[in-house]
Amino acid sequence: MAEPEGTSAKTFLKAMPLRDLSMLEKVKNEVRSGNILILKVTPLADKSIDDVKRAVNELCAFAESIGGDIARLGEERIVICPSHVKIWRDKTLQPGEPKPVNSSENKA
Repeated sequence: MAEPEGTSAKTFLKAMPLRDLSMLEKVKNEVRSGNILILKVTPLADKSIDDVKRAVNELCAFAESIGGDIARLGEERIVICPSHVKIWRDKTLQPGEPKPVNSSENKA
């Protein structure tokens, strides 16, 4: 998302509860605007696990469609990012496997 010269867009990290499926459009609009969202899904899960699955599937498809990224943060939260932000994922090591010392994949 390129900005015209002389302007500077700000990216905000916003945390909010996902209370019902009607909030998905607001979430998508925030991400389209370039913001990163951390969504607490517990309020929706308390009502319907099926709605949580529906919401996550819809947000995954949305993130893919805009070239963004999405990931789970523990049991209660997900993070969704616009296209200019990627989520770093640590590779899971097998038991007894040494941790890489100099991985070019993790360098900024």
